[in-house]
Amino acid sequence: MSTKLIKYKGLLFPVAIAAAAFGLSSASGLNVILGALIIGIAVGNIISIDDSNSLGIKKASGFVLELAIVFMAFSINYSSLLNLGWELIVILLGTVAFVIFITLFLAKKFKCPGSTGWLVGFGTAICGSSAIAALAPLVSKDKQEIGLALAVVNILGLLGMIVLTYLGMLWLDDVDLATLIGASLHSAGNVAGAGFVVNDTVGELAVTIKMGRIALLTPALFIFSYFVGKQNSGKVQKFKLPWYLLAFIIVSLLVSVLPINTTILDGTKWMANLFLAVAMAAIGLKMNLSQVAKAGKRGLIFGAVIFALQLIFIIGLLYLL
Repeated sequence: MSTKLIKYKGLLFPVAIAAAAFGLSSASGLNVILGALIIGIAVGNIISIDDSNSLGIKKASGFVLELAIVFMAFSINYSSLLNLGWELIVILLGTVAFVIFITLFLAKKFKCPGSTGWLVGFGTAICGSSAIAALAPLVSKDKQEIGLALAVVNILGLLGMIVLTYLGMLWLDDVDLATLIGASLHSAGNVAGAGFVVNDTVGELAVTIKMGRIALLTPALFIFSYFVGKQNSGKVQKFKLPWYLLAFIIVSLLVSVLPINTTILDGTKWMANLFLAVAMAAIGLKMNLSQVAKAGKRGLIFGAVIFALQLIFIIGLLYLL
């Protein structure tokens, strides 16, 4: 084995955990990203991992995460946003802007640990785990904060998927329910799960709206990181574009204007999930469960408040428009 391979042998831990998460997902339907995080936390808190593996684990939670973000860009198509119609575009733009604003305003008031509140709010605004993964390298170096934010949005996304499906069917017509689901639930899986339980019409429209929301990830990253930098320093800071975000922008623009074979798109989506699962496993391995338990309650309350305010705002817009 070469010196370089020995140096990064710790990569084997998150890779093995990611493989286990894919197997668990196939057997139980559990989200792969959440499964990798949970297994990583369990392994990291049960067995002692020596320092010789730390460099490989750090590589997985850093560079592999950045690779995942680049592959995520293949799923973003800006035409999805343009095809929605002006009323839905207004709802999406208004909702994302509102959630970003209240996140920046309330995160410190709730005294969320470090950047956890920012990550939870951004994940709520756009697309759950993927949005947190894209923002995390820009605002946080603490893997525990990232892991906590991921856990919070996945828990709330699951609860929201169940609650919105059944309560929404009581009071909303198909179009309004699809709009509420697509514009609020955290991940594309949550949206599809909630929408298609009602009927195919709701499911298809909700997923279309969600795709438009995901298309807002790039501008939202710029806006959010700009205000976070200003809030941290008290003044406007020069925005430094990291390599992976530049690649993300270029790829998403190309996918939006060029015809890309569906086989390629499916392959890149699988690669994004694979790299993201490996990165989440590595983040889980570095999380201290006792510290997460202490910080988790505050993060979960903050996430629930942001999610509730988001739902109220969308329902208000539905009645106004």
